[in-house]
Amino acid sequence: MRVRGDVDRAGRFVTAHHPPRRRARLDVDRLLDDPRTHVIVCCGSGGVGKTTTAAAMALRAAERGRKAVVLTIDPARRLAQSMGLAELDNTPRPVRGVDSSQGGGLDAMMLDMKRTFDEVVEAHTTPDRARQILANPFYQALSSSFAGTQEYMAMEKLGQLRQRGQWDLIVVDTPPSRSALDFLDAPERLGSFLDGRLIRLLGGPARAGGKAYRKVFQAGFNVVTGTLTKVLGGDLLRDVQTFVNALDTMFGGFRERADQTYALLKRPETAFVVVAVPEQDALREASYFVDRLSEDAMPLAGLVLNRVHHASGGISEEQAIAGAERLEEAGEHHLTASLLRLHAERLESAARDQRSGDRFVAAHPEVPVTHAAALADDVHDLAGLRQIGDLMATPT
Repeated sequence: MRVRGDVDRAGRFVTAHHPPRRRARLDVDRLLDDPRTHVIVCCGSGGVGKTTTAAAMALRAAERGRKAVVLTIDPARRLAQSMGLAELDNTPRPVRGVDSSQGGGLDAMMLDMKRTFDEVVEAHTTPDRARQILANPFYQALSSSFAGTQEYMAMEKLGQLRQRGQWDLIVVDTPPSRSALDFLDAPERLGSFLDGRLIRLLGGPARAGGKAYRKVFQAGFNVVTGTLTKVLGGDLLRDVQTFVNALDTMFGGFRERADQTYALLKRPETAFVVVAVPEQDALREASYFVDRLSEDAMPLAGLVLNRVHHASGGISEEQAIAGAERLEEAGEHHLTASLLRLHAERLESAARDQRSGDRFVAAHPEVPVTHAAALADDVHDLAGLRQIGDLMATPT
C-alpha cells in the first residue's frame, strides 16, 4: 500500500495529514430565493415526510417573497387541514394565514389523478370523442388504477401549472411508491403502453389504409382478437377496442407530453430535493435515487435528512445510565432515574442518526445535506410548517 506524503528539507518522509472532507450543506434559503429556480421536486421513499417538507418549503418561499404553489399527493389529514386542503381539489386554492408582507403568496392543491387524466383527454380531442372516451369502462379502470398513472398525472399536473405561468415557484410532493424511482419512469411507461403494439393492434382496423391491406390485416386481427376474447371475455375486449379507436388521435399527444414532462424535469429551472430519515431502508432508497438522478443528468439540489435526533449537552450516555442504576439500587429518586434513562436513550438515538448520516455522506460526499430535527408532535398547522422550514434552513 502506498502512503501519501511529502519529503521535508532534511530528506525525511513526512506523512501527509489531510483534513476530513467537509460535508456540503444544502442552503435551503438560497435555493428558495433563487429566481432561476421555478420547480422543486421533493422525492424519496414513503413515510419520510415528503409532503411536510414540500409544504414547509413552499410556505417558507412564499413568506420570503415568492409566488408559490404546492402540489400535494394524499397529505395527512391534519396537515391538509392546516393548509386548508380539506376543501381543495384538483385546482390550486389560496392558503390563508400566510405572511404576504414580502410580496409573496401561496396556493395549494391535492392531485386528483382521474380528473387530471380527464383533462388530458378533453384537451386533445373533440368534445364528442372525449365523451366517448370518458364514458368507456376500460378508460375508467385505466385512469383510476393503471400502474404508474398517479406518478404520470403528478408530472402532467406539474406541466400544466408551469404552462399557466401564474407562479414563479412550483413545489411538487411526489406520490408514495414502492420505489422512489417510479415517478421518473412513469411518463415513459404510460406513453409506451398507450403507444404499444397490442394497443395499436386492437385499434388496427381503424388505422389500416386501403382495401387490400385492410382485408389482410383484418384476417390476422380476427385470429388475435378471437384468442383474446377467450382470455379476456367479449365485453372487456369490446370496451378496449372502443377505447383504443376513440383514443386514436391522441397517441402522439401522449408520447409528446411524456417527452415534454421529462424535458422539464431535466431543465436547470428544476431542482430535485431527496427527502429521507436516518434509517437504513430510507437512506438506501435515497442513495439509489441520487445515483439515478446523476445517471439521467437531473438537477439534484441535495438531501433533507428529516426527523434527526440531536445530542443535548450535559452528561454522557454512560454517565446517565450509571447514575440511573445507582438511584434504582438505592430505591430512591425514581423520577430522576427515569429522566436519566430517557436522556441516555436520546443520546443513543442521536448517535445512531449521526452514524447513518455519516455513512450517506461518505458514499455521496458531493451531495449537499441539511437536517430537520425530530419534533415531539406531528405538524398540524402553519406554525409547525414554519418550524420545519426554520430547521431545514438552520446550519447544523
